[in-house]
Amino acid sequence: MSWLTNATLVSAVGNAGGLGVLGPNAGQTTVTADPVETAERMRREIRQIRSLSDRPFGLNVFSPSSGKRVRDNAFTAELLKMAYEEKVTHFVVVGTPHEELFDDIKAHDGTLVFRPLTPSVEQMQDAERFGADLLVATGSEEGGILPRQDYGTFTVVPAMVDAVSLPMLAAGGINDARGVNAAFSFGAQGVYVGSRFLATEESPMVDAAKQAVVRATFADVRRISASQRSLSTPAADKYAQRYAATHDAGLDHEISIDGGLRSGMLLGDLERGIISVNNGVDAITTIPTVEQLVISLMSGQVAA
Repeated sequence: MSWLTNATLVSAVGNAGGLGVLGPNAGQTTVTADPVETAERMRREIRQIRSLSDRPFGLNVFSPSSGKRVRDNAFTAELLKMAYEEKVTHFVVVGTPHEELFDDIKAHDGTLVFRPLTPSVEQMQDAERFGADLLVATGSEEGGILPRQDYGTFTVVPAMVDAVSLPMLAAGGINDARGVNAAFSFGAQGVYVGSRFLATEESPMVDAAKQAVVRATFADVRRISASQRSLSTPAADKYAQRYAATHDAGLDHEISIDGGLRSGMLLGDLERGIISVNNGVDAITTIPTVEQLVISLMSGQVAA
């Protein structure tokens, strides 16, 4: 979701009763290498959300690498400084548990959602100890950057639920009310959904990519690197052939240089770009409004 959120989508999720989350490049089409400019772009997106909704929203934050301080990453440091100035209240920390970062967010009265890229009991327990409020258990069915372990959502969720006392959100391949109900039956207390919201009216994903997602089945999904998958596109088919033949470790870098999901999903260049989506794409058959989608996803829980 790095390039595929914006104020319109996030405010619509909030207005429908969910918690919309701004990705790192929310609302942008161009890359900047300046941490201050990156933070200022996000400030503009935050202020636009507040012109559209009075509901809470979240901000994605990447945790520093092991052994690094928050200040060692200028992008994270500037983003947090701006977020505190703008009184952002919810933070989705992606990566590994980082005590200094957690302490900093809690010191600014933030609600902290922690999502490890590759979930483990140890990480969840550390996050609980460091003060997280909610945890996200992600299975390998997800879109975007994949976990290093090939464990499905309904393997990961109950294991994580049983290991900690904090509420757990389930992520990975959840596209309809059946997936939501299954997640709750395995002990989750909420869901964390990305791919399904891309095929909505308010999503910034280009229409050609939305239509490709709606038409696709799981047979159209290609593994294009160790950490990514895509629907079939000319570029994705090329990457998939190389990955199947060589497991080339340099493919992720090459995909990024070629533009990756930004080219394909945001700018509509399906020759050079990819369409990242979860494995449950068969269940994505319509392009509803965000409100219609939230009502549909949660219908079983509302009835219960």
